Amino acid sequence: MMGLWIALAVAVVIMGYIRLAPSDPVVWHQPPEVEADRDLSNGVLRRVEAGPEGLERLDAIISGAPRTAVLAGSVAEGMVTYVTRSAVIGFPDYTTVRQAGDALHLHARSRFGRSDMGVNAKRVDGWLAALEP
Repeated sequence: MMGLWIALAVAVVIMGYIRLAPSDPVVWHQPPEVEADRDLSNGVLRRVEAGPEGLERLDAIISGAPRTAVLAGSVAEGMVTYVTRSAVIGFPDYTTVRQAGDALHLHARSRFGRSDMGVNAKRVDGWLAALEP
C-alpha cells in the first residue's frame, strides 16, 4: 500500500513540473531557418509562401487556438513564439514563426519526450490550411 502512495506522489510531482516548469524565451524563441518541409520525431519544420502580411494573418489564426499563448516576440518584430499546452497534462509545445520576405518559416517542437506522435505536424498543418485563401 505504501508503494502505491509513493507512486501517486511521484506522478503528482512529475505532472506539476510539466505544468509549472518555466519556459525560457532565450531557449525557445530562436529564428527558424527552414529550407524545406520536414517532419521530425519531436516536431515539424514548415516553409510556406504567404505574402508580406503572412505573419499577421497566421497570428490571428494561432491566437484563436485553444490553450495557446504568446511566449515571446510579436508580429511587429517579425517573429513570434507560441506555447500550446495539451488538454489533460499540460505538455508544452513551442511553435516559432518568422516572416522572411514573403515566406513564413515555422518550427514546432515538443519540450518533453522523444516523439510528439505527430501532434505538432497536425496542429501546424491545420493552421496553414486555414491560412490559405
